[in-house]
Amino acid sequence: MKAVRFHQYGAPEVLVLEDAPLPTPGAGEVRIKVAGTSFNPVDGNIRAGFMQGPIPVALPHTPGLDVAGTVDALGEGVTNVRVGDAVVAFLSMTGVGASAEHVVTAAEALAPAPTSIPLADAAALPVVGLPAWQALFDHGGLVAGQRVLVNGAGGSVGGPALQLAKAAGAHVIATASPRTADRVRAAGADEVVDHTTTALADAVTERVHLVLNLAPVAPEQLAALTDLVHDGGIVVNTTVWMPAPTDEARGVRGVNLFVRSDAAQLAELGERVDRGELRVDIARRVPLADLPSVHAESTTLPGKVVVRG
Repeated sequence: MKAVRFHQYGAPEVLVLEDAPLPTPGAGEVRIKVAGTSFNPVDGNIRAGFMQGPIPVALPHTPGLDVAGTVDALGEGVTNVRVGDAVVAFLSMTGVGASAEHVVTAAEALAPAPTSIPLADAAALPVVGLPAWQALFDHGGLVAGQRVLVNGAGGSVGGPALQLAKAAGAHVIATASPRTADRVRAAGADEVVDHTTTALADAVTERVHLVLNLAPVAPEQLAALTDLVHDGGIVVNTTVWMPAPTDEARGVRGVNLFVRSDAAQLAELGERVDRGELRVDIARRVPLADLPSVHAESTTLPGKVVVRG
């Protein structure tokens, strides 16, 4: 089969489209004929060698953390899916990725693919939908009537986070640049703060119950987010190279979010897509051979780049 792999860490030029062995599923695993994967900024950090500590991978490595496709082979003991099923999954962050014609993954990671969008486009859902869900509900305990601040809402996780928070009945405040402000409003933000011109402390005059930080801010800016949170509230931080801030005196907790695969949550996200309650924003669709050029580009596109198998 064809796969995009890198044999050494480095610039995007280390990515090569080449022949690779067709994988065989082991016990509890399935093989998927890949319809699509998507580019995520962490893919570039792994390729460059910046994540060797938290995300060690074996070389040569195939990137691509999320996948949509069709089951085409079953390993021993698999009963939850059948050959021919259309599925989506969040793959192991240290395993072989989906930038290939086929990929093997644990059967327990699979969820039914949404049927209202092209199968390849469903690959844009796992790596952004799951952290949004887990931040808001698993860690944040979000309920209707609460106030939420999504800092850095213009990025790929921001879109689903805003949509999910709004659907939960929260009052949603988002930071965005003028370039992404309209997209953030369309995703459900009740208030949009232009972080290029306005300090958060000046804009958020009523404290929130939950801050979701998606932005690579300076340490002092991250620490200051606790000032915007009610006593007993929470700051969920995705920039895990800096510890999430806390304010023990006021009971404000800080949580560093490490996203995990969860088939039940992914199935719920897919159902919301099919009900028209969650939109998957696709900026561009490219063939597998173009993945190196995607790695070389800026990641400021208005939505995800889907890489078709």
